[in-house]
Amino acid sequence: MTTTRDSILAAATELLDQSGPDGVTLRGVAQIAGLSHNAPYKHFQDKEALLAGVAARELRARTAAMVAATAASSDSLTALRRLAHDHVRWGLHYPNRFRLIFGRWERHDDDLAEAASETLRLFIEAIAVLRRNGTIRPGDNERTAALFISLIHGSIDMALGGHLSAEGKGRSDPQGLIDDLIEMLQVIWRPAPQ
Repeated sequence: MTTTRDSILAAATELLDQSGPDGVTLRGVAQIAGLSHNAPYKHFQDKEALLAGVAARELRARTAAMVAATAASSDSLTALRRLAHDHVRWGLHYPNRFRLIFGRWERHDDDLAEAASETLRLFIEAIAVLRRNGTIRPGDNERTAALFISLIHGSIDMALGGHLSAEGKGRSDPQGLIDDLIEMLQVIWRPAPQ
């Protein structure tokens, strides 16, 4: 059953997709959701709280989608690749959602921080599995996850800005760069067992 809060978040997401964070207003959200102009204020203190709610909801949906993408994989390396490629596809398809979530936030929001931690945990766990089975080089799982996420987000930003494409600048798309990073992290040789 859809709650009023869900309807408000869906309407805000629609406005976000159409015109970015600046285009999201509580009055506009109320109009799209078919509510009184004061209704959003019963659920969200202000516009920033509403946008944080949109971002947290989207991150939870992203986490679920990435879990599904990795569940279809037969091995952990393919799972990581699918996880990362799925994140890139989403970011390129929903640039305003991507920029909202991973842009600068002026104040802390507990729900958004919790959703972001869950998404980060997914990447760290995927790296940890690869390390445990000896597929990638030894190292710090959290730092490697940060490296992956930095590459993913940076390449999405570059592609959205027209500075990265397989046929032009960079001679690669974001997915190709992810594949390059995975290849660089893989163990080239393994010592003989003693």
